Amino acid sequence: MRPDATMTVDQPTETSLVFTRRFKAPPPLVFEAFTTPALLRRWMIGPDGWAMTVCEVDLRAGGRFRYVWAKPGVPDMGMGGTFVEVDRPRRIVHRELFDADWTGGETTVTTALTADGDGTVMTLTVQYGSREARDGALATGMTSGMELGYARLDEVLAA
Repeated sequence: MRPDATMTVDQPTETSLVFTRRFKAPPPLVFEAFTTPALLRRWMIGPDGWAMTVCEVDLRAGGRFRYVWAKPGVPDMGMGGTFVEVDRPRRIVHRELFDADWTGGETTVTTALTADGDGTVMTLTVQYGSREARDGALATGMTSGMELGYARLDEVLAA
């Protein structure tokens, strides 16, 4: 991947999505940004106007997490899950479920961080319960919200 590349999205199977993006920071820093509540609240907020009002992370296999986003005039959006595997600073596997369950049930998310010169390539794989769930998630516009968050993460990592 080029250093200035934006996120790519692939559909390797009928029930999965793979997001790939490069960050200009080493894997330990990117890992911390993905797992530290104070940092998550700065970048994982999606479109403008949203804020992460709850960010709880028990970072260990079997540990739980909980996120809630809020925007004035819009119902809160929450999700939570369980960490399956934590291999600092290379890999995180977790299961997640949105409160409104718009993804068609629990998903399994694998985040892999690979050193790439002076940066990190993130490969995030989401496994859905069905093709319909995967397609429904894509139809929400989630990729644009993810890229907005990752652009904010670039700023956090540069600071």
